[in-house]
Amino acid sequence: MDPEPRQDATFTGLFLSFLRLGLTAFGGPAMVAYIRDMAVKRRRWLDADSFQEGVALVQAVPGATAMQMAAYVGLRSRGITGGLVSYVAFGLPAFVLILILSVLYTSALDVPRVLSLFTGLQVLVVAIVANATWSFGRELVRGLRVALIALAAAALLGLGISPFIVIAGAAAAGIILFHGSRPAGNVSAKKEKQRLRLNIPGLAILLALLAVCLALLFFLNLDRFHLAILMLRIDIFAFGGGFASLPLMLYEIVDVRGWMDSQTFMNGIALGQVTPGPIVMTATFVGYLVYGLSGAVIAAAAIFTPSFLVLVVVMPFFDRIKTSPLFARATAGILASFVGLLTYVTIKFAVAVPWDVLKVLLGAAALAALLKKVDILYVVLAGAAFSFLFIR
Repeated sequence: MDPEPRQDATFTGLFLSFLRLGLTAFGGPAMVAYIRDMAVKRRRWLDADSFQEGVALVQAVPGATAMQMAAYVGLRSRGITGGLVSYVAFGLPAFVLILILSVLYTSALDVPRVLSLFTGLQVLVVAIVANATWSFGRELVRGLRVALIALAAAALLGLGISPFIVIAGAAAAGIILFHGSRPAGNVSAKKEKQRLRLNIPGLAILLALLAVCLALLFFLNLDRFHLAILMLRIDIFAFGGGFASLPLMLYEIVDVRGWMDSQTFMNGIALGQVTPGPIVMTATFVGYLVYGLSGAVIAAAAIFTPSFLVLVVVMPFFDRIKTSPLFARATAGILASFVGLLTYVTIKFAVAVPWDVLKVLLGAAALAALLKKVDILYVVLAGAAFSFLFIR
C-alpha cells in the first residue's frame, strides 16, 4: 500500500491528466507504466495493489491495453462517469490527429513525393506487424498445442475463413486442449456486491444511450449503421490488445467489403503509428475514407465502445472469473490464435509491397531496430524521412 493517504480524483483532474498522457501515448501497452506513475505515485488516486489488479483485468478482456487502463483508473476513482471521462480524454488526441492526417492524405495522393513516402511507410508497417507477431509468439507460443492452434488459425484465415469463426474455434480448442491453473487472489463477497450495486445504474444509462444512438443511426443512414456494427464486432473480439484488431479489420474491410485495398489500409496503419494512441485508431482513417467526417466519428466511437462496456461489466466479477479454469483455457486458446492471425497479416502485407533493394534494406533496418526496442516513433520518423528522400 502507498505510504501516503489516497487522494480523491475529480472529473476535471481525470480529464486533464489523461488528455496530457494521450498527447504522448506512443508505444501502446508501454503507456501502462506512465499511467501507473501518474495515478499511483503522483496523483495517488489508486494504491499499487489496485493498479496491479487492473493490469491483470485489462489483459483478460478485449480492447487496447492502455485505453482500458485509463478507463480502469477512472472507474476505480469516480465510477462509470469517471471511467468514461478518462477513456475519452486519453483517446481524444489520437482521434483528432489521425482525422487531420486522413484529410491531408486524401488531398495529397497525387503528389509523387507523398506517394514515395507512403510506399516506404508500407514497408515500415510490415516491419511493425512482423515485430508484433514475434513479440506475441515469443510470449505465448510455449508448447506444441499453442503452436498448433496458431498454425491452424493462420491456415484457416488464409483459406478465407472468417477470423471471428477462427477465434471462437480457438476458444473451444483452448478449453479442450489446455489445463490452466487457477490464479491466486480473491475479493470478499461483500466488496464484490458493493461494486456491482454501484455500477448498475450507470451501466444501465450507458447501455440505454448506446441503444438510442444505434437506433438513430439505423433510421438515419443504414450504411453508417453497418459501419458501426462492423467496428463494434471487431472490438468485442480483439483480445490481446490493439494489434489483435488488425486481422479482423483487414479481413472485413479489405477482403470482404473491398472498401480499400491492402496498400491503402497499410497507409492508415502507418498514420496510426505516427500519432499517439492505440493502433485501433486506424478505424478513424477507415471511417473517413469511406464516409467522411461522420464515418470517422462513428468508426472511432464504435471501435472503443464494446471493450469499455465489457470492462465495466466484468470488473465487479473479475476475481471470480479469473479463477475459472474454463475462462483460463478459452483465453489461452484465443491468444494463441492471434499469433497465427498476425502471422497471416504479416505475410499479406508483405506480398502487397512492391519490393526492391532499398525497400528490403529499409524493412530489415526497421525490424532490427524494433527488435532492439528502439522507440517505434523514432523508427517511423526515420523511415519516413528515408522514404521521402530515396524511394521512388
